[in-house]
Amino acid sequence: MNIKKQFKDGLITNNPVLVQLLGMCSTMAITTMFFNGIGMGISVLIILTCCNVVISAMRKIIPNDIRIAVFVVIIAGFVTIVDLLLQAYVPALSESLGVFIPLIVVNCIIIGRAEAFAAKNSVGASALDGIFQGLGYTIVLTVMCIIREFLGSGSFGKGIINTVSGIGTGNGLQIFPEEFGAKLLTMPFGGFLTLGCLIAVVQYALRKSAEKKEKEGNE
Repeated sequence: MNIKKQFKDGLITNNPVLVQLLGMCSTMAITTMFFNGIGMGISVLIILTCCNVVISAMRKIIPNDIRIAVFVVIIAGFVTIVDLLLQAYVPALSESLGVFIPLIVVNCIIIGRAEAFAAKNSVGASALDGIFQGLGYTIVLTVMCIIREFLGSGSFGKGIINTVSGIGTGNGLQIFPEEFGAKLLTMPFGGFLTLGCLIAVVQYALRKSAEKKEKEGNE
């Protein structure tokens, strides 16, 4: 179990969104404010980690022919638990994310990690994989939220900062007047544009790193 490699894979070299290009629907749809990104990211991290642990623990007794169906049932169970907890304790987040919480059941990141990693590795390694992959996903969502919220409406931390009557009610910090923001970034196209730019930056950095290692290897 190489913890350092798993950490690097989850955050950079095998990031679920920027490298594997998974879970892009929810990534672009809910990243309009900081509150949504943090909430969705943590929800996926918890569900992914729990599912990885259970699937890894059961990997030797799950029949190969029905493994995907079993994975979906396990994932659906944890998604339901998280969804009910959000409705009970963070209703503002549950309402803001809407259908995208139940849709985690078919999120390619969770099913993909279950099939590619948890079903083939130990419980400990699978737990770390869930944490690091979930952390990588959360970071991407958070960065996208900050960019889109700041450049689109001139604010930061909506739903969290300046909270008046509970989590999810804050107006955030208004950095510059909202009318001067690039409204395009708060629209669906803004999600495509922001994500595309982040993917391009990461892919460029990975390519330069690979070229540098290859050059050092040839010297």
